[in-house]
Amino acid sequence: MPLPFATLVFDLDGTLIDSAPDMTRVLNRTLAHFDRPPLTEAQVRTMVGDGSAMLVRQAFAATGAPLADETAVQPVLRHYLDAYFDDEQPSTLYPGVTETLAALTASGVRLGLCTNKPERITRKLLNALGLAPLFGAVAGGDTLPVKKPDGRHVTWVLEQLGADPASPRAAMVGDNGNDVKAARGAGIPVVAMSYGYPRMPVADLGADLVLDRFADLPAGLERLAATVR
Repeated sequence: MPLPFATLVFDLDGTLIDSAPDMTRVLNRTLAHFDRPPLTEAQVRTMVGDGSAMLVRQAFAATGAPLADETAVQPVLRHYLDAYFDDEQPSTLYPGVTETLAALTASGVRLGLCTNKPERITRKLLNALGLAPLFGAVAGGDTLPVKKPDGRHVTWVLEQLGADPASPRAAMVGDNGNDVKAARGAGIPVVAMSYGYPRMPVADLGADLVLDRFADLPAGLERLAATVR
């Protein structure tokens, strides 16, 4: 029996992968390079979701050295992005992600990825994790002039997949407020995973459905479809 949604757009960090350990490790290399003290993973988890430039701004502010302007941000950002791209430690997939995505693809669902992480790092991670063949379209935070929470970021992914953004058979799956806002901007329903980096109570995100386990997504989509028709 086919799923009620023909096209799904996924967030990456906090939805498919637990990237906070990666970001903390790499970010602390950059902070050390610029003679700043390290941050804890708990601190970094509160900074995930707005893109790499905002991440380094928040990190420097948290260590008592706010970056004054874009000129100050750029060398720090370059160091962080290069260090992240060169990082060889594997990211951690959340339980059930690979199997569930493969099952969705096998059932004919078109999958896209919409993340505020830079595209070159995103594609490297997808390849390393064996997920790249499952996604028909990928948009990083620097792929377009806009990024989440702008709905055009999601709309572009839908268009690349050949989906009509106005179709009732498209949905977004994410974990934080940027995902919910972007889905709303694109005019599609949204599922929030409770285990990610929401920065507020997940029940307050305003998602159409909240799930605790990624493996529950197919059944959750069935329930969601019944409420949004």
